[in-house]
Amino acid sequence: MLNRIDLRGGARDPRRLLPRAQLDVSVAVERIRPLVEAVREHGYPAIREASERFDGVSPERLRVPVEVIRAAEDTLDPQVRAALLESITRARKVHADQRRVDHTTQVVPGGTVTERWVPVDRVGLYVPGGLAMYPSTVVMNVVPAQAAGVRSLVVVSPPQKDNGGLPDQRVLAACALLGVDEVYAVGGAQAVAMLAYGATVDPAGAERCEPVDMITGPGNIWVTAAKRLLRGVVGIDAEAGPTEIAILADGTADPAHVAADLISQAEHDPLAASVLVTPSTALADAVDAELARQVPAAKHAERIGTALRGEQSGVVLVDDLEAGLRVVDAYAAEHLEIQTVDAREWALRVRNAGAVFVGAWSPVSLGDYCAGSNHVLPTGGCARHSSGLSVQSFLRGIHLVEYSREALREVAPHVVTLAGVEDLPAHGQAVSARLPGETP
Repeated sequence: MLNRIDLRGGARDPRRLLPRAQLDVSVAVERIRPLVEAVREHGYPAIREASERFDGVSPERLRVPVEVIRAAEDTLDPQVRAALLESITRARKVHADQRRVDHTTQVVPGGTVTERWVPVDRVGLYVPGGLAMYPSTVVMNVVPAQAAGVRSLVVVSPPQKDNGGLPDQRVLAACALLGVDEVYAVGGAQAVAMLAYGATVDPAGAERCEPVDMITGPGNIWVTAAKRLLRGVVGIDAEAGPTEIAILADGTADPAHVAADLISQAEHDPLAASVLVTPSTALADAVDAELARQVPAAKHAERIGTALRGEQSGVVLVDDLEAGLRVVDAYAAEHLEIQTVDAREWALRVRNAGAVFVGAWSPVSLGDYCAGSNHVLPTGGCARHSSGLSVQSFLRGIHLVEYSREALREVAPHVVTLAGVEDLPAHGQAVSARLPGETP
């Protein structure tokens, strides 16, 4: 079922040869530009028209009433409620340890620089609602924002025809469990535009969604395109593409586990990428046999099969685990599993991955829900330069510079010299004016 790419024998440029989904966001940006501008100019009418066109829903009011959010918690199956609470508890435990503390450095006597960590003031959190519903994404976005101390949180999620034009009931319930009471039944590029620019959210124009400072959360290509278009108007976490799993495995890996994990990511999306990197042709053959057995029995077999047969998925054969490590670092997967002998030792050598899952008992699906880690991670090779969502995503470092007269006098000649080198004499004068007769 999986395509095979043979990199044995010393292939030198794995990045060029590795499977990857082709997603042209730049084309999508131009497609959604008129919609984004319409939301900026007209607010509610433009959002309603877009919701009718794309979601088949014409909402009279975009904001979900607080009592509806609270009531959604009561509709949860007890097992689902318990699972969400466990996910929240574990995520809070991990993210609480990520909070940075202010630090003051004494550069010289009388001269200090303090780095303060200040949370973003207002954040918009996007929760998808297309092929699947993601109450877990509410947890993964809200928990680190709350741990960072963000003052104002707003959730947007697409309206569902089978839920009276409201977001998915489980998404609303997760908001209730987390204490989020500003939720809008808006999805797609129109939701991103509403968050970025602010907009009226009812026919009379009496109620308004105020603009946010930052938007986080995954979405489809239209959401990604809107985030790219509006980067700078607002901060964004990342341009999330289709989900990815790479598995570095040797002959000791259980092929049934490997196949199940490849399938688990493939069920997200027909464009999802599932990649096995191994020096063992026996394992590759056994995994193919397991896929042939497991895929037909899966609920979303058609979607999974499309993803696994796509150009973005495959088996990469390598000479040994050292070569395999170079390949997975070049690929920079959103999710990387290590299923080898001495898995932790190999995992500690990985440089590029959104998150690394170590050993046979740490599957990606654990991280999706209840490991305590965050599942909003960089895709498309962006793990080479970007991190997953965390408390740090919502914090800004601000330097406080405090110098006494004596400390300024000591360094003034250097400031004046460098200002002259750069032909910016007024910079030097700003120092000299404070110290008349004491600087060159």
